[in-house]
Amino acid sequence: MKLTSDSWVDGQRIPQKYAAGRPDPASLVSFSANVNPHLAWSEVPEGTQSFALICHDPDVPSRGDDVNQPDREVPADLPRVDFFHWVLVDLPPSLSEIIEGEFSSGFTPRGKAGPATLHGARHGVNDYTGWFASDPQMSGQYFGYDGPFPPFNDARLHHYVFTLYALSAAKLPVEGAFTGAEARAAIAGRVLAEARFSGTYTLNRRLLG
Repeated sequence: MKLTSDSWVDGQRIPQKYAAGRPDPASLVSFSANVNPHLAWSEVPEGTQSFALICHDPDVPSRGDDVNQPDREVPADLPRVDFFHWVLVDLPPSLSEIIEGEFSSGFTPRGKAGPATLHGARHGVNDYTGWFASDPQMSGQYFGYDGPFPPFNDARLHHYVFTLYALSAAKLPVEGAFTGAEARAAIAGRVLAEARFSGTYTLNRRLLG
C-alpha cells in the first residue's frame, strides 16, 4: 500500500498552513490556519473492510519544565513521548483520498465536534484535549485534526507521521471519545497493510534560521 500527498514532499518541512501554530513577531507564536493535508492511497490489499488514520508526533518532551520558556531551550536529548494529532477510524474501503481542508480549516477553541464525521467515519480525540485541560478558556474534547504546534524553544526538530492502516474490520471496537492509544490497541491484529507519510516542523527561531 502507498500513501502520498500533494501538500508537501514526504519527509520534508510541513508548510505553515497545515500547522496549528506559527511564528508571530508580536507574541512569539500564534495560531495558524490548521488545514488538514491532502492524503491519497493506492495498492490497497484485497479484503480491506475499512481504513484507520493516525497522525502522531514522537518528539514531544516527556517533561514540561522547560517548555515555552524564553530564557532557555528544551534539551534535544530529553526523553520524548508520542502526541496524537489525528485519530480517524472506520473510513470506508471505497475511499482513496482525503481532500485538503476537508476535515479541518482553522483552530477551534475547546475542540471540534465528534466522534461522528464525514464518510461515515469516526474521530477520536487528539492530545490537545490533555494539553488544554487546565485552561478554562480552551479546555474541551479535541476531536479530529489539529496540526503541529511544538514548543517554540525546543532544540529538537519535530516529526509528524501519518500512518494509514488497511483493516480487516469494518468498524473498530472503540467508542465515544477514544484516544490514539485506544485506537492503536484496537487496530492491532486487524492490519492487512499500512503505509506512512511524514513531515517536520519547528517553531524554534534558531532552527528556522
